[in-house]
Amino acid sequence: LEDWQMAKWEHQAEVLPCKIFLMSEDPDGLKGINQKKYAKAMAERSKMIKPIRNKMENKYQWCIAAVPGKEWARKVFPGERTSVAVEKLWEAILHTSRVDDDPVAAWEAHNRDLKARYEYLNSLGIRELYYKSESGTDFRVGLIPDGLFLAGGEETLGRGVYYNPNIPTEEVFTSPMKGDADGIVYSSKPLSYGGQLIDKFWIRFKDGKAVEWGAEQNEALLTELINMDEGAAYLGECALVPYSSPIRESGLLFYNTLFDENAACHLALGRGFTNLLRDYEKYSEMEAHEKGINDSIVHEDFMIGTADMSITALCADGRRVEIFKDGEWAF
Repeated sequence: LEDWQMAKWEHQAEVLPCKIFLMSEDPDGLKGINQKKYAKAMAERSKMIKPIRNKMENKYQWCIAAVPGKEWARKVFPGERTSVAVEKLWEAILHTSRVDDDPVAAWEAHNRDLKARYEYLNSLGIRELYYKSESGTDFRVGLIPDGLFLAGGEETLGRGVYYNPNIPTEEVFTSPMKGDADGIVYSSKPLSYGGQLIDKFWIRFKDGKAVEWGAEQNEALLTELINMDEGAAYLGECALVPYSSPIRESGLLFYNTLFDENAACHLALGRGFTNLLRDYEKYSEMEAHEKGINDSIVHEDFMIGTADMSITALCADGRRVEIFKDGEWAF
């Protein structure tokens, strides 16, 4: 990073601004570059920024929102004239972001629904989740006893200001216990990573770590991702998304994680979220990791949800509760 970029990050950590990130990427922008050099550069950048990000975490309002660019629009709508593709991408973004007749009312209702779901999940005292689908996914993951499910809006630490960090969002998510996952998962959508697509892939976990994997497309890139650092081979997130998500129903592959992750249940390789611990403000970063939150310079979501996916929870009191049935909420 240049000096002025570091100065910008340090200033933000001081003033804790309210920020809107306008995102418009070129999915093929990194195609053909040396992925190893790119990965090394990103790793070094992440190391420089990490102390500042940790200082800011959960203390300021931010929101990621998407704006169509020509390259992105042509990727999502190949074969269309550029102007038509951009217009169609605008329509898709606004619809899946619930920016229709009354977006404020729509988001208030959506946040209420998400909150009701994560509060119910938190009331169960879930210790393990079991995933099964006809795609071949057969997977168990342990959760942190002091962990929480969250979704939708959040409140800043200290000031208690409510905000939505991601638009759109359809997920109810938690960070699992590092080192406690076994079984195999199969992707249900391609993963757009480093300007390329990793497609039709699978990952086998043992004792929480990815120990085997394969892909029909770009297996070497998947290997680089998993080997990025020690924590990249472990999970940082388990997210529950119904198959009837408006993003999946759009039938589009957005080539962008903000959208594509909200099309299906997904997992994330890499960094977990410290604010998913109960009373998280009491813990230092090291204490959060000791509780089971994974640490890594990467956080990459990949989709595993299918129309027939079932997810069952094992609770602390020994109960088994159906969470997902045929790809949808079971409650």
